[in-house]
Amino acid sequence: MIALGASTRIFLACGATDLRKSFDGLFGLVASKLEEDPASGHLFVFCNRSRTRLKVLFFDGTGLWVCGKRLEKGRFRWPEREGKARLSASEWAMLAGGLDLSRARPRRWWRSEVG
Repeated sequence: MIALGASTRIFLACGATDLRKSFDGLFGLVASKLEEDPASGHLFVFCNRSRTRLKVLFFDGTGLWVCGKRLEKGRFRWPEREGKARLSASEWAMLAGGLDLSRARPRRWWRSEVG
């Protein structure tokens, strides 16, 4: 099971990725294209050219996970630029649910000044 802790970061590989790649291919993309450590325990998310499928690469300490999702209707909204983007856990949940993040607006939250 993939558990998202407070220190787990979520990275998107911007642009299209050939999703015929699996463990070793995606591992290499994380190291070369995203310039991150694939064994860090962070989530690395990739999308195909037609924006209908996602793959996630995750190292849990004992081995690699590759998980996939296919939308039955519609497309994922995905950054076209090159490089990587970082998401919060709530943004990841919305993206994986098929929601358009470009139309979502984060609200300003009030925080108590304690101490």
